[in-house]
Amino acid sequence: MCVHVVAPDDGMRTPPPVVLTNAMVVHHDRIEQRDLSFAAGRVVADAPRDAHVIDLDGYAIYPGFVNAHDHLQLNSIPRLSHDRPFADSAAWIEAYELFMHEAHVAESIRIPLNERAFVGGYKNLLAGVTTVAHHDPMHEVFNESFFPVRVLTAFGWAHSLALASASEAVPKYGPGVADSYARTPSDWPWIIHLAEGTSHRARAELQQLLRMNCLRGNTVLVHGVGLSHDDQSKIIGARASVIWCPSSNIEMLGATLNPERLFAARRLALGTDSRLTGSRDLLDEIRLAAEHSSLDGSDLLRLVTEDASSVLRLPGAGTLEPGGFADCVIVRTEGNLHDALLSLSRRDVCAVMRDGSLAVADDAALTAFASLDVDTVPFVVDGQRRHMRREYYRPDSLALEPGVDLEAGTCVS
Repeated sequence: MCVHVVAPDDGMRTPPPVVLTNAMVVHHDRIEQRDLSFAAGRVVADAPRDAHVIDLDGYAIYPGFVNAHDHLQLNSIPRLSHDRPFADSAAWIEAYELFMHEAHVAESIRIPLNERAFVGGYKNLLAGVTTVAHHDPMHEVFNESFFPVRVLTAFGWAHSLALASASEAVPKYGPGVADSYARTPSDWPWIIHLAEGTSHRARAELQQLLRMNCLRGNTVLVHGVGLSHDDQSKIIGARASVIWCPSSNIEMLGATLNPERLFAARRLALGTDSRLTGSRDLLDEIRLAAEHSSLDGSDLLRLVTEDASSVLRLPGAGTLEPGGFADCVIVRTEGNLHDALLSLSRRDVCAVMRDGSLAVADDAALTAFASLDVDTVPFVVDGQRRHMRREYYRPDSLALEPGVDLEAGTCVS
């Protein structure tokens, strides 16, 4: 089963061309001071004559980040507490199925799916993420122009070998593995949770996938905690890829994979998973990934920009080169901008642009972008005022985002 690309309904007017000037532009392999021009939702080489010039002296600009793995509708559902690590995801699922019957969990699940999906969108946008790979059935709201982040649409998927099997202990969910892979075009990523655990069952899953002839160049494996050194060699040899979610792995399983070989082969991307087990947001995930590997700030920036774009086969994402999506994250400059990534939180995100439009901004950034006359709504996140583009603003969903206060937005200076 494949998800087909649906063109978003163009509910928002085309943004005017913009030139961002005097900022430091941060790529994973270099930092440079140069003008950055956006037109018609893309990065362009030459500044359009009628562009609005925005002076960002004192700011740094990163490409819009790419979260390579999330379940957008699950981020507002309570987390399962447990005393010891689970052997694998199947054991966690069995425990969570009992937890779902508790009143507060059942109440959170009854919130309409679209409202919960927006929480996932806000989780990502407020942390500078502009593109997300959602690993579940697609929903119409993801294709709407008013959804806060771009959601990958051209992909095939299966949940996992365990959930796709006819097991009495674990119910079916999502399409069958072999059938889904066969139906996925070879130039789309095909995504599946695999080896999510330290049990013998989890460690044997790559061989099972190989027997099904589903490990090829477009295969994207999520988690991979149970992968051996030899398994990683087979993945690299097949030119398949892995999405690393260390926070989710450590919370659920007490362990995560060693990412260095996959990183060196450029067969790795970084994802948050949902908050059922994963981090608050991608900035927290980056920080934890640094703690559990030898990767530095420039390496991790590559994982959430160029390498994520390559793994997901979405060439416009994660780049500030001409032709890329006009997405960026704007922060105040301070010290080494690669190292600074490891300490950024959403309190440090001054503004986020998506498709050349201002999506969210603090007071100072909103003033800098005043000539664009963006219609925004104020709110407070983590004690600081932000302004969100009105088309993205859904108060019922934004109120569910931890750290957000809607009423305080008009009175915080």
